[in-house]
Amino acid sequence: MPQARSDPPDDGTRALLRAGGGMLVAGAIAALLTATVFGGISRQGPHSNAGWLLLMVAMSCLPFGLMLFTLGAAKWFRNRRLARQQPAPPAR
Repeated sequence: MPQARSDPPDDGTRALLRAGGGMLVAGAIAALLTATVFGGISRQGPHSNAGWLLLMVAMSCLPFGLMLFTLGAAKWFRNRRLARQQPAPPAR
């Protein structure tokens, strides 16, 4: 007898959330290291070459990671809403 409700096919929601969260964490760590360990940031920018490199990493990871995570969250909420709208299987 087939199941009435099965798990939805993998639509990439988990991958988007995982990748976006990882990029956000990497960007936050890079920004924190730039501001603390690698000389800080003044009006002219970071004080070391490593600071500049980490600032570029942070400035690329944070917006793109936020975009991926937001897309994954929107898909997760949509999947939840669609799962609630499905009719319950008939009782036997």
